[in-house]
Amino acid sequence: MDTIPAPEAPAAPGETGPARTARLILASASPRRLALLQQVGIEPDALLPADIDETPRKSESPRELVRRLAREKLAAAQEAARRREDMRHAWILAADTVVAVGRRILPKAEIPDEAADCLRLLSGRQHRVYTAVALVSPKESRRERLVESRVRFKRLSGRELQAYLASGEWRGKAGGYAIQGLAGAFVVKLVGSHSAVVGLPLAETSALLEGEGFPVRERWGAMA
Repeated sequence: MDTIPAPEAPAAPGETGPARTARLILASASPRRLALLQQVGIEPDALLPADIDETPRKSESPRELVRRLAREKLAAAQEAARRREDMRHAWILAADTVVAVGRRILPKAEIPDEAADCLRLLSGRQHRVYTAVALVSPKESRRERLVESRVRFKRLSGRELQAYLASGEWRGKAGGYAIQGLAGAFVVKLVGSHSAVVGLPLAETSALLEGEGFPVRERWGAMA
């Protein structure tokens, strides 16, 4: 598995201690998850995307699937980190997002027909978005959180559907849409975490990291 260095954040003047030495690995190649972490002042030291089979198992619920995938991504990144001397004592963070209507798990759309089927199903109704976050600390302590959000779409016209398909924004997105992009115009109600629907619940992720001793807020003052 290739290691992709993340952009290195400059040290704050006089910065020492945990904020200077703590290292974080994000087990994802998602630019959205990286941007969300950066939004709250967290700059991973490396990205270790995990290549795992994301096919749901027979009778697996959306909750079970998203938890399993987050754990498997975490395990794969941890195994890769053990082969790097500079990453053996890092915090490792993994996440996965699943979109579902009832127990029906929607795919990460790769072709227009898949995206169209998802959007027709979501049109004018409520669906659920599950995001699981898994963390392992340098002391091998493991924690995880599951965040469930409810999203309702307006009824989509044929023209709206075709225009969105033409944008290509749906490609690789769970449920065939990206709430942080053009599809934000489809959302009439959101109950839960907007950042979780994008791909990483920021409040819960920050709490997990802080609970395991990662210095989340030490550099906020230097950002002013």
